[in-house]
Amino acid sequence: MTSTSTKAPPVRLTPEQTKQRRFLAKLGLVIGGGMFIDGFILGGIGVVMPAITDELKLSAAWQGLIGASALIGIFFGGPLGGYLADKVGRRPMFICTLGIFVIGSAAQFFVGDAMSLFLVRLLMGMAIGADYAIGWPLLAEFAPARLRGKLMAVQEVAWYVGYLASYALGYALASTASVDWQIVLGLSTIPSVIVFLMRLSIPESPRWLMSKGRTREAAELAALYMSEAEQADLKQEQVRQGGFGSLFSAKHIKSTTFVCVFWICNVTPYFAIATFAPVVLTQVGLEDGLTAALALNGIVVLGSIFTVVFIERVGRRKLAVPPFWISAIALAGVALFAGASPAVVILCFLTFSFFNAVSTALTAVYPGEVFPTEIRGSGVGFATAASRVGAAVGTFVLPVSMEGLGVATTMMFAAAISLVGGVVSHFLAPETKGLDLSAASGGASK
Repeated sequence: MTSTSTKAPPVRLTPEQTKQRRFLAKLGLVIGGGMFIDGFILGGIGVVMPAITDELKLSAAWQGLIGASALIGIFFGGPLGGYLADKVGRRPMFICTLGIFVIGSAAQFFVGDAMSLFLVRLLMGMAIGADYAIGWPLLAEFAPARLRGKLMAVQEVAWYVGYLASYALGYALASTASVDWQIVLGLSTIPSVIVFLMRLSIPESPRWLMSKGRTREAAELAALYMSEAEQADLKQEQVRQGGFGSLFSAKHIKSTTFVCVFWICNVTPYFAIATFAPVVLTQVGLEDGLTAALALNGIVVLGSIFTVVFIERVGRRKLAVPPFWISAIALAGVALFAGASPAVVILCFLTFSFFNAVSTALTAVYPGEVFPTEIRGSGVGFATAASRVGAAVGTFVLPVSMEGLGVATTMMFAAAISLVGGVVSHFLAPETKGLDLSAASGGASK
């Protein structure tokens, strides 16, 4: 007796569907390219900080200022870029930010004093903040509901890969080839030029056009670049007035509060520790702090990939809340065993790095989902600024705290930040899995 099995015939895509998929892949690539550059710019400073400190004779205060310079720039660039993206459109600002990346990256080849380095990286930080507030809304407004979370979480993977690539390349050049720190920092010029050229062909967001009453233009672009389901959801867009004031209205205040606290509590301990990881790890007894710090950043990439794989399977909340509790325990472990066991300390750091990355990957997802189109850029920009207040303060305070209070007390403060993030996310984090963007908007307020 024989049995036969039949396979379902492969699904044939129409030319329109093929074009839409290719466009979505390209859009994800060019936004991911910007995120890669963001991580590359921010990651390079950590590995060359010892060389900069020796050459420029930096005090602890100047170390903190230079380490936090890009983060301070993000504080100003995020709201400004988001506001302009809501007012003049996603596309023009999307191109402008990469132009600033190119100029700032090239300028790093020529800096020779602490003030010049601080100012250049401040400008680049402003472009990074603007890029968050433009790229994420643009991707959210084109992506289909079933893939939106995964596509947006991939952006955080690109950021971490850029951070790791910069860290690894800088480590290799600084330790084996004795390359000047200016060259290590200026290497971001190469990817910046490539991504800038790729962005020139990206169209305007149909959802933004619809929110401005430009219905015909929106429909024409949607027919070319959006699926039928997204075109149907596009009709839910309405012409409404936006602005920063709307973020604090009764309708959106919970979303604003949640996204800001969620982002602050994820990135504050990460940036503080990652920027000065070689110093921290050396002080807890690891002879080769740079190598250990490189391993920590590799674990971070794996954590963000974990979120990409599971976000559309288990949803947002399960990947947002529990990692905060685990991160708090891991950082407390560093504090308790800092003077006793380097092996336990590195295990705790690895645990923190993985689970912090799992949760942090959602900082590329939630901000683009929970705000409506008319304030999406402003919402992402404001949340970006809020998060960088914490990140910049953490980066500035960490070397001072390490010097004055010691490793144990400093790590306990970091654990407390993760604990606050877990509590707030438990009560306010929405579940937006599978929802159309119009339904997901204002999620924490529902």
